[in-house]
Amino acid sequence: MLSKVVIANRGEIALRILRACREMGIRTVAVHSSADRDLKHVRLADESVCIGPPSSVESYLNIPAVISAAEVTDAVAIHPGYGFLAENADFAEQVEKSGFIFIGPRPETIRLMGDKISAIHAMKQAGVPCVPGSDGPLTEDEQECIQLGRDIGYPVIIKAAGGGGGRGMRVVRSEAELLNSISLTRNEAANAFGNSQVYMEKFLENPRHIEFQVLADEHGNAVHLGERDCSMQRRHQKVIEEAPAPGLTPEMRAQIGGRCAQACRDIGYRGAGTFEFLYENGQFYFIEMNTRIQVEHPVTEQITGIDLVREQLRVAMGEPLSFTQDQIEFRGHAIECRINAEDPKTFMPCPGDITRYHAPGGPGVRVDTHIYSGYRVPPYYDSMVGKVITFSDSRESALARMSVALDEMIVEGIKTNIPLHQMLLKDPHFQRGELNIHYLENKLK
Repeated sequence: MLSKVVIANRGEIALRILRACREMGIRTVAVHSSADRDLKHVRLADESVCIGPPSSVESYLNIPAVISAAEVTDAVAIHPGYGFLAENADFAEQVEKSGFIFIGPRPETIRLMGDKISAIHAMKQAGVPCVPGSDGPLTEDEQECIQLGRDIGYPVIIKAAGGGGGRGMRVVRSEAELLNSISLTRNEAANAFGNSQVYMEKFLENPRHIEFQVLADEHGNAVHLGERDCSMQRRHQKVIEEAPAPGLTPEMRAQIGGRCAQACRDIGYRGAGTFEFLYENGQFYFIEMNTRIQVEHPVTEQITGIDLVREQLRVAMGEPLSFTQDQIEFRGHAIECRINAEDPKTFMPCPGDITRYHAPGGPGVRVDTHIYSGYRVPPYYDSMVGKVITFSDSRESALARMSVALDEMIVEGIKTNIPLHQMLLKDPHFQRGELNIHYLENKLK
């Protein structure tokens, strides 16, 4: 039994984890920076520990401070949420070496899937479809790189092996640009990630971004919980997500989802994870695996009725999954809009005091947020302050509910991107599900 869990995160995901723990009778410890004393989950937790000043490096990314908080409160496990230390294999390793349970995959699995090259190699062995590419890091042999570019066919994309969040990527449209692009990406990767290895892939011009949710336990059981379409993006950051993906057939879902579940069994995966794919012309191409809970997990919860955080906690207790693949039913449609404290036109962050807040409601409306009237949004962290999720029996109905929910939502004192979402919901291409990962960028231009 997990008698007490440290929540090593902040904001809405920290509150989401706290609620799941409380439902299961698990005591909670909220660790927080000095700027986050008034976070809702900090006020609600059984115990709280300040682990440093506002800077993430000195607080939420401070591994010794997080582990010390677990020690002084006699906790037994640590849940990393998403972001910060969630996919840091060294953190997971130190948590386990310190005698605590890491609520997530094993450190070696995080390392395997955190390196894009080793992840692609593992997925190819498991039969998961991948983008044509270099099958490993590029060498210093310039002629070999040039020949590889010719074999793959332009355009290609150079990616940092240890990259993420849209960083460490460079599109190359001709052979004349190739060598300089490789050099620039290597330097950028070394500076940003401490790993100068890069690899080459075919660049897909107008793909959709579709991801599959998986769950696996310590007993060799693994399932998929269907897919999410996350194609509405700006600068590689997701803006709107939905499940299921428009136009995807049950047969395609079963085929790709089944391969993802099998890959989990092959690599000995544990906990919640997400396989991310580019999808173009009826073909799926694996790009990476996120070894953590995702921001957009609520849309999967809505169409399956499965509490993903609860399952994470159960798996960490050593229990088997509470259902089999055959017992998972997909019903209805769910849409999520990320609400950010930012100017909807310039996208500049807008921290400050929330003078008035009113959450939308009604059938099929869910709001995951940590904000409240009088809360001060600090300037030190990601600008996301919440998520609005709507669910109904059809995509059209879920969209209508989202439109009503956003009209009802009141956040005063700061600017938010709610007007951007309201504009997108009226977009005819979005209404028809005719999207790709470049659509929003092109529309904003």
